[in-house]
Amino acid sequence: MNTIAIVDYGMGNFHSVARALQAAAPDADIRICREASHIDNASRVVFPGQGAMPDCMRTLNESGLREAVLRAARSKPLLGVCVGEQMLFTHSEEGDTPCLDVFQGRVKRFSGPGYASASAATDETELLKVPHMGWNRVKHVQHHPLWEGIADNTHFYFVHSYYVQPSDPALTAGLAHYGVSFTCAVARDNIFAVQFHPEKSADAGLRLYRNFVDWNP
Repeated sequence: MNTIAIVDYGMGNFHSVARALQAAAPDADIRICREASHIDNASRVVFPGQGAMPDCMRTLNESGLREAVLRAARSKPLLGVCVGEQMLFTHSEEGDTPCLDVFQGRVKRFSGPGYASASAATDETELLKVPHMGWNRVKHVQHHPLWEGIADNTHFYFVHSYYVQPSDPALTAGLAHYGVSFTCAVARDNIFAVQFHPEKSADAGLRLYRNFVDWNP
C-alpha cells in the first residue's frame, strides 16, 4: 500500500490537501499525521503550511515533528506546499525567521514601488496587491515527472506575500510572474515543492498530486 503522510503540525490546510489527494489517488492510504513515527513509516510525505512563517516554524518545533520532516527530506518522496515550500529554505524575511535549511536560499516579500498592500490598493490603482491572490501561469523550467500531463504555462492558484529565492538557480522547477519573475516550484532528488496550492487548482492540481503519488525518484 502506498501510504502518504500529511504532516499536521498545526499550521496548514491539511483536510483540504487530504481530500484532494484522495480524489487524485483513491487507491492510496492517506493519513493526516501528528506523530513522528507515522511520518517515518509512510511511503511518501506531503508537507503543507499556511500562515505567518514565525508561527509555522514555532509550531513545527513544538510539535516534535521537525526531525521527522528532515528525515523524510533525506529519504523519501516529499512534496512541500505553499509555506511548506518556504520552510525548506534557510531563512525568511517574514519575522526574520530561521527555517529548515534543506535548501540554501531565502524567502522574500513582494515589495517595491510596483506593489501595494491589499488594504491600501483600490480598483483604480495600477499597483499590484500584496498578498498575491488568484490564478497565475506556471512556466516549466525543469523537465520533471510531476509536470507529466500538465501543459507548460498552465494556471495554478496562489495565495502568498512571500516567495523563495534559491541560492542555486538549478533548484528552480517552475516560474511565475507577479511584478517580477519568481520561483514558484523547486525540485531536487526526492523533493518537489510548490508555492501554489494544488488542492485549489482544479484538474491541474489534482494531476500534480496524482503524479506525486506515482513518482519514484
